Amino acid sequence: MAASKFFIPAVNNLGAGAVDEAIADIVALGFHHALIVTDKPLVELGVAGQIRDKLKQHNIDATIFDGVQPNPTTANVNAGLSLLKQQGCDFVISLGGGSPHDCAKGIALVASNGGDIRDYEGIDQSTKPQLPLVAINTTAGTASEMTRFCIITDETRHIKMAIVDKNTTPLLSVNDPELMLLKPKGLTAATGMDALTHAVEAYVSTAATPITDACAEKAISLISDNLRNAVHNGQDLAAREQMAYAQFLAGMAFNNASLGYVHAMAHQLGGFYDLPHGVCNALLLPHVQRYNAQVAASRLKQVAQLMGVETQALSDQQGAVAAIDAITHLSKDIGIPANLTELGVKEQDIDTLATNALNDACGLTNPKQASFDEICQIFRAAL
Repeated sequence: MAASKFFIPAVNNLGAGAVDEAIADIVALGFHHALIVTDKPLVELGVAGQIRDKLKQHNIDATIFDGVQPNPTTANVNAGLSLLKQQGCDFVISLGGGSPHDCAKGIALVASNGGDIRDYEGIDQSTKPQLPLVAINTTAGTASEMTRFCIITDETRHIKMAIVDKNTTPLLSVNDPELMLLKPKGLTAATGMDALTHAVEAYVSTAATPITDACAEKAISLISDNLRNAVHNGQDLAAREQMAYAQFLAGMAFNNASLGYVHAMAHQLGGFYDLPHGVCNALLLPHVQRYNAQVAASRLKQVAQLMGVETQALSDQQGAVAAIDAITHLSKDIGIPANLTELGVKEQDIDTLATNALNDACGLTNPKQASFDEICQIFRAAL
């Protein structure tokens, strides 16, 4: 096995009450003025104001930027960066799910390195650490609060840029399940399937290690056991907490083993049609794993076992089919759409989507490298 690196924030607060622990950590770090990067719903719900008020109690100023779109864009990054400079902020707080976290990473990275966020597309293109970032998570799915991945939509090219950079790793991450209780069923389902995709793709990745395997295995098991309950009984704090741990573990796995064609393809759907990332992942996951079963059947058989399937009497290929079936049944149980056609994806766009997917850095660690025609076939199977 080749040498590997393991990336994770320096401090991670998890569990009920984690937000208050994080405020104490922020005070100890000596910051003076935060840019809180969030979205309008969290402002309307009063969550952003609560964080601002907690900071104010410790004489830390905060400016709220709520201009983050569901698929954050280069324009969102530029607007937030202008406000940060105007207000003289010395650190950034991201509050929300993957969209605020990714936008905040883009803001903090350009604040330190200069230029434009497009300059940092790809792997480790920056030279300086980003402005200090505290990531407070409100969904159980993306794990962006603790990863080095930053996904920003380039409106001019209609693609999602994958920025994979050690310098976008937050200084401090926060996962408090009490902030997740108000999330609607649809968002809970989509983000939960995003977490499952992270775990499965990391597990079959060519860069997997025993450490990432352990994280992925536990994440798959926790998601299989708790996601249905989190979706259908959203006020169940225990289920929410287990999902918070699961998505964090999945983040530890893919942050270091990377991902595969599910994400490479889902990024194109999000960038081209402005579709929800977790739903795209959920729809593509079984189809990509059917392709991957050519070389990763034994791994997928283990996924089936982790999801509660009795696999002892099954061959590796049968076990892989069982894993794909288990993933499909979970998606159906929590209300994920049946296919990409329901989301408005058109067959005439597949050539463009496939071309861009093959240029996405996430595909580099897929267990089997695909041709253009094979990527097109996977997209068509998901229609």
